[in-house]
Amino acid sequence: MIDYLAQEFKDTINFVPAGENFSGLAKLTPSVIISSLITLVLVVAGIAFFFMLVIGGVRWIVSGGDKGATEAARSQITAALVGLVIVFSAWAIIQIIGAVFGVNLLNIDLSLIGPK
Repeated sequence: MIDYLAQEFKDTINFVPAGENFSGLAKLTPSVIISSLITLVLVVAGIAFFFMLVIGGVRWIVSGGDKGATEAARSQITAALVGLVIVFSAWAIIQIIGAVFGVNLLNIDLSLIGPK
């Protein structure tokens, strides 16, 4: 049973066979790279702003009533919330563009643009 699951897992990941070094890179097209970069930037930005929010909250708790430390923590929390709003707005705009125009920026197909 475990061997069967391991083989199925290997098939889903699509490992490159040993004799065909770098043949998996043929699947990398500019559209796949651009789509992956857009998704990666959105995910990394969302995670970064979330951790900024958490760190700002911890700084506020640890400030101990110090007015300067509390203001610094408050401004960090505000910046993190604004950043999260910007990231989620960008994601929402991408989704709206996809719904209205039928262009999915998270899965771009540039083959329609190139020479025929």
